[in-house]
Amino acid sequence: MAKGIWRLTVRSDFAAAHALRNYCGKCENMHGHNFAVEAVVEGQTLTPDTEIVLDFKVLKQELKAVLELLDHKMLNEVPPFDTQNPSSENLARFIYRHLAQRLADHEAANGVRVHAVTVSEKAAQSATYMEM
Repeated sequence: MAKGIWRLTVRSDFAAAHALRNYCGKCENMHGHNFAVEAVVEGQTLTPDTEIVLDFKVLKQELKAVLELLDHKMLNEVPPFDTQNPSSENLARFIYRHLAQRLADHEAANGVRVHAVTVSEKAAQSATYMEM
């Protein structure tokens, strides 16, 4: 019998400013975005009582806690972006890894892992990070 998997998706956003180092264009100057974030987690088992992978409320709270590290900040001043470019790609990886750690430490997230995080500066373009 095939083993199933469930994926849950939550969306949020944060506002921040950044300047892309070594970018030959306007984005090298400080500018701001309302970044959209989509986090996808996955699990193979449902809780025995409520038959859910993870409470959406828990997932949204943990994502919000990660985004608080970035919200209304000058990203170039927030480690690791004080030395690493605060590109959408690097922001997606940062959020992915911080969310993964928070879920690993959360009792309710039994066996749930982060599948992917997508960061968008505008609706028409995004960067997605996932680990194999």
